[in-house]
Amino acid sequence: MKALLIERQLHRFAAARAASALGATGATLGLGPLRLADLEPPRPLGPGWRRIRPRLAGICGSDLHTVDGTSSRYFEPIVSFPFVLGHEVVADVVDGPLAGSRAVLEPVLGCEARGIVPPCPACAAGHKGACDRIAFGELSPGLQTGFCKDTGGTWSEELVAHDSQLHTIPEGFSDEDAVLVEPTACALHAALSAGVVPGETVVVLGAGTLGLTVTASLRAHTLPGNLLVVAKHPVQRELAEELGADAVLSSGELPRGVRRTTGALAIEDNDGRIARLAGGADVVLDCVGSAASLAQSLAVVRPGGRIVMVGMPGTVKVDLAPLWQREVTLLGAYAYGSEQPTEAPPRSTFSLAIELVQRASLGRLVSARYALEDYEEALRHAGAAGRRGAVKVVFDLRRSAAAWRGAAAEGAS
Repeated sequence: MKALLIERQLHRFAAARAASALGATGATLGLGPLRLADLEPPRPLGPGWRRIRPRLAGICGSDLHTVDGTSSRYFEPIVSFPFVLGHEVVADVVDGPLAGSRAVLEPVLGCEARGIVPPCPACAAGHKGACDRIAFGELSPGLQTGFCKDTGGTWSEELVAHDSQLHTIPEGFSDEDAVLVEPTACALHAALSAGVVPGETVVVLGAGTLGLTVTASLRAHTLPGNLLVVAKHPVQRELAEELGADAVLSSGELPRGVRRTTGALAIEDNDGRIARLAGGADVVLDCVGSAASLAQSLAVVRPGGRIVMVGMPGTVKVDLAPLWQREVTLLGAYAYGSEQPTEAPPRSTFSLAIELVQRASLGRLVSARYALEDYEEALRHAGAAGRRGAVKVVFDLRRSAAAWRGAAAEGAS
């Protein structure tokens, strides 16, 4: 089968990191650790393991960080090489009780998938994203499918998944809707982790796939008094408004926008520009994960406010004095598990995400589709998605590269 494989070649990671610093994507220059390979499909790993065949597989920010060699070295002990990348997917289930069904994958490899009995406290409580056994059990280390050598990943023609990871999707659900379920589950978990109190001013930094799905999640499950979204590009601004933002701002407009909304006083630098606010937003959800975005979050959050890190950070250097002096709470929001958005009993994040994707028509965020063999152009497009008027770029494994190119040639004639 065809698959996009990441191998542990330190010189290629270094070359990819250097290319990324110059504004290129290492994979598109033939420098990085990613290559298209012909592999034997992974075999089911025991009872409860099934073969699945991807239809659409998404490209997310953490994938791009891995390809570009810019991921934190923190992850090294909790992945196993070589691994097939990719974790966002809608797939056909080949065998087992769900054979013939379409399903989405909950990629975290928790205790049940790892054959660990009894499960850790987090898994027992339904919070698989906080599993502390991701380097143990019957599988090789791997925090998720797509970072574990035993399971395969979704950037391939076939992989294996445990029954505990599979969620069937409703009839009438498009493949485009379905491939948005996993990122929407991440967004829902982050939005609900923020603990938004009705009437609070909330800022969402970033309006890529994650920022837009966080915006939709906040509007669906919380009651912010004002929801401000920072977006760079026209398509992002338009979608943020449609998904529930009260105001959409550029990065440079954010301090004044928060000041107008909250009445906060401004603290200026020596050039008379706003350096930070004395008050500010109650909650900031950072969907970028860079040093600049975290510094901006700290500049516009009020004393005693909350910052939720949603976008995956690498190794960032940020002045944390305001975190200390203003007694700001900094939270991480990773993956998903069980949520309780109302007084109702807890529900799985994925069941809530399936409902939200359908209600908000989030499949429209899928902007471009590529054959697996055209991964270089796909990654180039994903890395510049906003600038190119796109949001989510996916691999389409429903037809071959030859069929793709034939359709493109027919459309051009």
